[in-house]
Amino acid sequence: MSVTPLAAAMPPASTPVQPAPAPAVLEVRALNKSFKQRQVLRSLDWSVPGGRVIGLLGRNGAGKTTLLRCLLGLSPIDGGNITLFGEPMLEPGGERMHRIGFVPQTFDLFPWMKVRAYLDFTAAFYARWNHDLVTRLLATWELDVKQKIGELSQGQRQKLAIVRAIAPDPDLLVLDEPVASLDPQARRAFMGELLTLMRAPGKTVIFSTHITADLERAGADIALLRDGRIQFTRPLAELRERLKRVVLARAEGWAQAPTVAGSLKSHVQDEQAVLLVEDPVIDSLHALAMRENASMHIETPTLEDLFVELA
Repeated sequence: MSVTPLAAAMPPASTPVQPAPAPAVLEVRALNKSFKQRQVLRSLDWSVPGGRVIGLLGRNGAGKTTLLRCLLGLSPIDGGNITLFGEPMLEPGGERMHRIGFVPQTFDLFPWMKVRAYLDFTAAFYARWNHDLVTRLLATWELDVKQKIGELSQGQRQKLAIVRAIAPDPDLLVLDEPVASLDPQARRAFMGELLTLMRAPGKTVIFSTHITADLERAGADIALLRDGRIQFTRPLAELRERLKRVVLARAEGWAQAPTVAGSLKSHVQDEQAVLLVEDPVIDSLHALAMRENASMHIETPTLEDLFVELA
């Protein structure tokens, strides 16, 4: 098996001039973070433009939760710089925190408080709070405002965390596996609210999830965290257009996958050589198939396929 870093997208000289990108909501430079002897984030650089949904993908243990907590000042960093809304992120606090919503993987705070008391308490800390949205979501998701948080199921606590995060109408919404404990109906309702939020100008979402169908529905840009770094950030539509799965099959099989220009990853499976290729040159691939006496077909991989291949 061979793996090649994803090449930078370089438009041809004839490409029309594109509009200037939106200003970055978040800038990360040379971020380092270790736990004991294990370095989780390694000189990580990342720029997140405003007005986009960013799907953060990576294998379990890749450091996604660590990265999100560092971005919000919830976990100390060992080196590097984080700028959020144009200001250095040194610790959580200040006026900009009114502009951020965060849904952690687990929500275990204030188990003695009732749902209504907790939301009223939280609302007092924010300059903006959408009471109508809260009322509607509590009814839609069947959350009993008189029930104590500690008595809620994990899925109900996750719903409450989502309500709390989006009620202040945040400019930046950070979601760490927000729907992992939700049933399909609740997950669909949440994605509907997320898409509604994104219709407002200037809203940005960073969304860590393994449910790739949700990212496809949101039309997200995909950021891949691997080996402690953001390997690339690309619009999903661009990934689908430029990355292809090439399958070459022949009766005698393959000792190893053939070398192909633009190949990012390859492996041999039975009599097939399977390659993930960026911007494949179709004529060259047909020539290779004829030369090797192999049949060939080219597929557009799903986001789940790309995640499995690249992460």
